[in-house]
Amino acid sequence: MLVLLGVLVVVAGFAVGLNPLLVVVASVLITGMLAGHSLPDVISAFGKAFNENRYVSVAWLILPVIGVLERAGLQERARGLIAGFRAVTLPRLLIGYLLFRQLTAALGLTSIAGQAQTVRPLVAPMAEAAAEGDGPPLTEDEVQEIKAVSAATDNIGLFFGEDIFLAIGSILLMVGFLDQNGITIEPLHLSVWAIPSAIAAFLVHGARLILFGRRLRGGRA
Repeated sequence: MLVLLGVLVVVAGFAVGLNPLLVVVASVLITGMLAGHSLPDVISAFGKAFNENRYVSVAWLILPVIGVLERAGLQERARGLIAGFRAVTLPRLLIGYLLFRQLTAALGLTSIAGQAQTVRPLVAPMAEAAAEGDGPPLTEDEVQEIKAVSAATDNIGLFFGEDIFLAIGSILLMVGFLDQNGITIEPLHLSVWAIPSAIAAFLVHGARLILFGRRLRGGRA
């Protein structure tokens, strides 16, 4: 029953408003030592658990952080930044982002950008500002279409870029499936043959972005 004192420490610590990390550490130490473990063993187990699970909490922090930044005016700052550059058009902006997304995904950096991290708070507002330029304000339908195209640009860049990375799950899955069926192929070969597909995707979507920009500008003339 004494090991349950750790729970009491957590309840009491949170009740009086102590630092949450300090409360958790104290609870771990008390519970472990009352269970008969030595102090070094308790610290070692706590460190191992923290090291193995630290990425879980980081992933859950992304959306709240982005939400706080948006509330502080991140989207407005992004719009204002692009509005100051006359040479930045919607196609140029999104084609540049497409290239960035493909190259970083090809290096295995798939989480460096994404819908929550970059498209909603940065890329879409910048694209809206670039499309608006010195013209009249965008209509609601135009804003929604720009958001959709920005999101699609991220998806295409990630999808066709990540297949170039050797250790991506899709390549390893194909290698394993082919090997089970008597076909032996090196992951490098699949990675190399993903490059023409990525180039084709870049050219096709890039052309679509240029046409979209012209159509949007023509409709607002």
